[in-house]
Amino acid sequence: MEALIPVINKLQDVFNTVGADIIQLPQIVVVGTQSSGKSSVLESLVGRDILPRGTGIVTRRPLILQLVHIDPEDRRKTNEENESKKNGRLNRGIDGEEWGKFLHTKNKIYTDFEEIRQEIETETERISGINKGISDEPIHLKIFSPHVVNLTLVDLPGITKLPVGDQPKDIEGQIRELIYKYISNPNSIILAVTAANTDMATSEALKVSRDMDPDGRRTLAVVTKLDLMDAGTDAMDVLMGRVIPVKLGIIGVVNRSQLDINQKKLVADAARDEYAFLQKKYPSLANRNGTKYLARTLNRLLMHHIRDCLPELKTRINVLAAQYQSLLNSYGEPVEDKSSTLLQLITKFAAEYCHTIEGTAKYIETTELCGGARICYIFHETFGRTLESVDPLGNLTTIDVLTAIRNATGPRPALFVPEVSFELLVKRQVKRLEEPSLRCVELVHEEMQRIIQHCSNYSTQELLRFPKLHDAIVEVVTSLLRKRLPVTNEMVHNLVAIELAYINTKHPDFADACGLMNNNIEEQRRNRMRDLPSAVPRDKAAAGGSQSGQGSEQTDGGTGNWRGMLRKGDEGAAGERAGLQHSYPSSPLKGHAVNLLDVPVPVSRKLSAREQRDCEVIERLIKSYFLIVRKNIQDSVPKAVMHFLVNHVKDCLQSELVGQLYKAGLLDDLLTESEDMAQRRNESADMLKALQKASQVIAEIRETHMW
Repeated sequence: MEALIPVINKLQDVFNTVGADIIQLPQIVVVGTQSSGKSSVLESLVGRDILPRGTGIVTRRPLILQLVHIDPEDRRKTNEENESKKNGRLNRGIDGEEWGKFLHTKNKIYTDFEEIRQEIETETERISGINKGISDEPIHLKIFSPHVVNLTLVDLPGITKLPVGDQPKDIEGQIRELIYKYISNPNSIILAVTAANTDMATSEALKVSRDMDPDGRRTLAVVTKLDLMDAGTDAMDVLMGRVIPVKLGIIGVVNRSQLDINQKKLVADAARDEYAFLQKKYPSLANRNGTKYLARTLNRLLMHHIRDCLPELKTRINVLAAQYQSLLNSYGEPVEDKSSTLLQLITKFAAEYCHTIEGTAKYIETTELCGGARICYIFHETFGRTLESVDPLGNLTTIDVLTAIRNATGPRPALFVPEVSFELLVKRQVKRLEEPSLRCVELVHEEMQRIIQHCSNYSTQELLRFPKLHDAIVEVVTSLLRKRLPVTNEMVHNLVAIELAYINTKHPDFADACGLMNNNIEEQRRNRMRDLPSAVPRDKAAAGGSQSGQGSEQTDGGTGNWRGMLRKGDEGAAGERAGLQHSYPSSPLKGHAVNLLDVPVPVSRKLSAREQRDCEVIERLIKSYFLIVRKNIQDSVPKAVMHFLVNHVKDCLQSELVGQLYKAGLLDDLLTESEDMAQRRNESADMLKALQKASQVIAEIRETHMW
């Protein structure tokens, strides 16, 4: 099981090469307040002075510290490799026993630990500046030594309350957010450091640990500065867990004092003094406290934690590998045969465009109607309902009808309703169908334009690689649609103009409607004869009706003609004269000149029976003929739009694209990838290689029965 930690170190190295933080690897995160002794604990585990020292906030960037235990055989092999490759120099003053490597300095090897400390300070200032600000970009450091156990530690800035110097006002919030980022990793172990000379119940380290680990399953407490407690007091209750119980335990350590650090006291000497202090002050607990026991405990906890996390890590790595493989496939391979690639992309776009219209596209929209389905909706729902909402007699009053009848008769009173008035009024109403018909064309054109974007987003991901080709295709299709729009509008305009050009009163549906209304009028005439007073002889009334009917027969030639509906009423002329006598003012007095043009024409008045009958007849005729025309328009406009716009674009799209874009002089320009596409492809390829390598590392563990 001891080999599990080097495996995690390998995984960390793998993901460090691609700068990725997508896998949360098991590690030990050290948290505590400023001056709680965090740095001293870490240096005790390393056995070397490697961390910057000073007052206030010193750790201003996360330090990911990997301790790698090596034996003499590994050390000799490493020295030989370094000398042969000349990747660095070995300091023979320490016999090449221990060395360090930073990720940001690549293969440079540091054998002088003072130089390591200076590099940490330099790298911190490079990112965080010379003030006391912090950064969440970590520093990666590996220490190889025969005196360490295999561990992966993360040193974080100490918790502070108030800003100092040039620190931002929200420095406390920034530090807490950084700490939460690392300890929220469920695969991490939290090392909560608290000074013994402070109240354990107010420990900020334990407080933030409980925020992310409420059950305490991942938290180990370390009590520092046992030798600095007030005289007459000890930390027995704290170390025994009687004050604040911690599931993974509480371990006490003795740090080097600032005087020891200033006097260059070795960590090894400090370890001996620590052991002597524990034997004297806490003899019953000496074997369960101290830096050496802490190192062994951390190593054991980390190994067990890694063992528990490996199955989930394997699953996570496999899922990510599949995702990055799919992402890499979407980016496509670098273009070799540009001519063939361009033709394939054009053909695929044209096919997807047509499939979207036909409803056979691979990517079916589920949130809204799209393509052919929306065009169908426009034809039969939007356009159909709009036409049905058009009132056949809309914007047409009875006075308008009466005025049209009078204007059509000229100076002579008419015995019958003139046909010209019907044609004039029905054309006016039919003309109202043109605007919704043209709007139907506009809506279909807009949907054809939307299909371009739909194909770009869902159907042809390859086009995203070549933004210039994408823009060129959009321009060609838009231009084709733009050219077909006036042609289609002209055809729809002609459809309405055709209906206006000839009012077919012999239309079968219109003749049937006229015959039905003629029967209704004849029935009404018979009812009026039945209601005549007894003083009027029935034979005279019948004779009058027969003469009128004979005159009508001479005119219409059949009951199907709309003129056959009109009969001259006995009361017509007399009633009209009576109505006019009541409507106009009385004759002027003799001797006074009168301007007849100044006599007001009544706008609204009670119509005579004949006027009422004539208007009703015209209105019924208009409504009947309008419904016939509306039915024709509702059927012919969608057909015209499909033929002149939709089908024409479908049939000509690919040839138009090939003719406009498939040219030798445009190949290089159209197939120029976006600036970040090549970079994203390389990053995805590197990440995929890292994930595949990580998967192999975990597979090796299974083969060796370590897991």
